[in-house]
Amino acid sequence: MRAYVLKRLLLMIPTFFGISLVVFLVLNLAPGHPGGNQQASDLAADVRSADTQESHRIFREQFGLDRPVLFNTRIWLTQEEVEQALREIAGRDGASPGDRVRAQQRIEDWGAYAVPHLVAAMQAGQDDEIRDLAVYGLRLAARRPLIDPFEPRPSPERRAENQARRAENNRLRGYRYDLDAPEAEKQRVAGEWIAWYAQVADRFRHDPAEKVRIFFLETRFARYWANLARFDFGVSLVTREPVMATLIDKLRYSLSLSITSLLLGYLISLPIGIYSAVDKDSLVDRTTTIGLFMLYSLPSFFVGTLLLFWFSEGSSIEAFRWFPIGGWRSADADQLTSIAQVRDVAWHLVLPVLCMTYGSFAALSRYMRSGLLGVIRSDYVRTARAKGLPESRVILTHAVRNGLLPVITLLAGLLPAILGGSVIVEVIFDVPGMGRWLIESIYQRDYNVIMAIQLLSTLLVLFGILLSDLGYALVDPRIRYR
Repeated sequence: MRAYVLKRLLLMIPTFFGISLVVFLVLNLAPGHPGGNQQASDLAADVRSADTQESHRIFREQFGLDRPVLFNTRIWLTQEEVEQALREIAGRDGASPGDRVRAQQRIEDWGAYAVPHLVAAMQAGQDDEIRDLAVYGLRLAARRPLIDPFEPRPSPERRAENQARRAENNRLRGYRYDLDAPEAEKQRVAGEWIAWYAQVADRFRHDPAEKVRIFFLETRFARYWANLARFDFGVSLVTREPVMATLIDKLRYSLSLSITSLLLGYLISLPIGIYSAVDKDSLVDRTTTIGLFMLYSLPSFFVGTLLLFWFSEGSSIEAFRWFPIGGWRSADADQLTSIAQVRDVAWHLVLPVLCMTYGSFAALSRYMRSGLLGVIRSDYVRTARAKGLPESRVILTHAVRNGLLPVITLLAGLLPAILGGSVIVEVIFDVPGMGRWLIESIYQRDYNVIMAIQLLSTLLVLFGILLSDLGYALVDPRIRYR
């Protein structure tokens, strides 16, 4: 058993890696821009101010959005590609205003890989407009990124290196001129760029080993996995708060709802399933089956709305105003005693827990019923009856244990449900849990939050499958793992 568990844990590593790769690609290759409509509107602007442009650059650098998604092929950038981008910025070749903005974004994202080609374009003796744009592109591409600029406590060496890079970036930012400047001024600035490049040209040359490293590691996915290795899910692109801290805060709401709902569902469903199997095709069995499936057919948003309409404080019938309209606790909960606060939270949970629980009655009870029906006809159950054991002991001690196998199979899907909660229920009853947070992050394209929730759901599914397999061996002595 120990070897089997160890093998399964090792297999989880490549499985988790593959799932994270798929989710990461789906998020990053989907249309649109991360961070919501604000960033999208910035990109759509034809002309951006210097402050807006710098803010946008910092945003992209902070979240690694200036890097390629999976593989970095920018080390093989050609002179023709850079010159084509310059022509698009100039509005040539039929370039639209949107093409001009995207071309400028490409040069900014290419960064150091475009610097040798921009210097060559500036020296190529082309028309003045292309030279002016090459000088402008150098100000965007030659800037050296800081090393972990958001690290709260950098080492003295890293702080000194970043200070040196800031000083160089500030100096390069001054290598500019207005379009209507005299030709002598333009030649002087171009000469400063040429002199600077002559000093640092080795920085832009890469040996084969360095190219391999850049190809695989200078990407968004590599950076994201480097953060995951430190259990760091990054910062929310919308709120700029650490994802892990917010996740832990949201998790308590969903856990309270989901665990209470699951326990209540099992406590009610399993006895119903056992009774239906023992008293198969009786009037009680058929009536219970019809009632449970009628409940199962009712959508949760419909039932949740009815519960609020009839039994909340906003009910039109004064006698039925039993429960709060929504939320997690009352506005004056901080003034209550500890016991009173627990009662207040429990009172707020009654309607959402009821809304999340009723739908599971039919499924769980039917799984229990079908599993037990297959066991009741087994030889060892008939042998137990032949020995004269009481029927209750035959069922509860011998039959129910093996009849739990279908219910144990559901465990793999129940664990991620605990994490995600119910999006519909949390929205209807205004519960600030994981499900509501996920749907809000999808609308706002908050990639780091979506990735964190999906990866935690993946881990719970993998561990749920493992617990299901171990549960099989626990309830059925015929199952052994090696």
